[in-house]
Amino acid sequence: MRVGTDGTVQARQTADFAVIGGGIAGVSAAAELASHGSVVLIEAESQPGYHATGRSAAILAQTYGSAVIRALTRASAPFFAAPPEGFSDTPLLAPRGLVLVARPDQVEGLRAMFDEVRGTARVDWVEGPALEAMVPLLRPGHAAGGFVNADAQDIDVHALLGGYLRLFRQRGGTVLTGAPVAAMRQDGGWTLTAGESRIEAGIVVNAAGAWADRIAALAGAAPAGLTPRRRSAITFRPPGGVDVGAMPMVVDADEQFYLKPEAGRLMASPADETPSAPCDSRPEEIDIAICVDRITAAFDLEVRRIESSWSGLRTFAVDRAPLCGFDPEVKGLFWLAAQGGYGVQTAPALARLTAALATGSAPDAEIAAAGLDLGDISPGRLSLAA
Repeated sequence: MRVGTDGTVQARQTADFAVIGGGIAGVSAAAELASHGSVVLIEAESQPGYHATGRSAAILAQTYGSAVIRALTRASAPFFAAPPEGFSDTPLLAPRGLVLVARPDQVEGLRAMFDEVRGTARVDWVEGPALEAMVPLLRPGHAAGGFVNADAQDIDVHALLGGYLRLFRQRGGTVLTGAPVAAMRQDGGWTLTAGESRIEAGIVVNAAGAWADRIAALAGAAPAGLTPRRRSAITFRPPGGVDVGAMPMVVDADEQFYLKPEAGRLMASPADETPSAPCDSRPEEIDIAICVDRITAAFDLEVRRIESSWSGLRTFAVDRAPLCGFDPEVKGLFWLAAQGGYGVQTAPALARLTAALATGSAPDAEIAAAGLDLGDISPGRLSLAA
């Protein structure tokens, strides 16, 4: 035990790795690292997954995101399909399907995207009338064309997060909640003050999401220039007599909206990306109004009552690729951040990659086969670009 400067008694813990951030990125990385040494997982909130992870409309979509994200998704897919025995009592995936739709002025751009992704994912181009038959709620004439990713599946975020937490504890990991990191210093190893605890660790993994630059500052590292951006969502009842259970997720070609079934309701988002300070995000009325306007323009729907609304922060680097690797200047500081809203679907691959890079091992075969260039996610690339 140690008495802090404010008179509180601080519990002392030692570990090989301290992982800061209890979202899906930090929890999954902590679980993988726990196979290589002792790990303390530090979360500022009262429970893991409180912020972006718990507010995600997660889908495993092989066509979603940049080339880097798609590679990480391919490397994550085998884990979702066949997690370790005992990882979860329920399947992590459920059939959903994903349809990207384009207005006449968007067709050329979406067709180019289709040509780019069809070599690495099973997709089919569909003309407007066939899209309307596939998604009867689409307004006639809205979509001139689009493509279908039939392999896309819903991800059970609760089961995924819970499974990684279970795996982490089975491997001897320690979870600290309600423990915001207030101070960090390095003298051979790291010493962290988090809540009422004092943690000594050889390597710190900065998986703090929207707060990652703030953690970097405490560690004496240069900020990565990350930008948290607010994304909002609503749920509402579908039209009477319409069974939406088998409906695919529908996304606008320029990602100006998405619509998907959610527990017998419809979930919609204007796919907003409003810059925000790190915070416990709440939706703005203007974003909700924009959401309703975009959804009712594209679909034959009437949103009479919004049953729930929320928002979360999606954090981006300037080039919109994740950070996974050691800081180029500060020894023992490992970045795992800037997943930009794709953190759930890429978590298994990024967690394994974190464990490999942090321990000096080679990435596994699935990551290597995905065609990922590690330079594209290295934190050092940002200082080179500057």
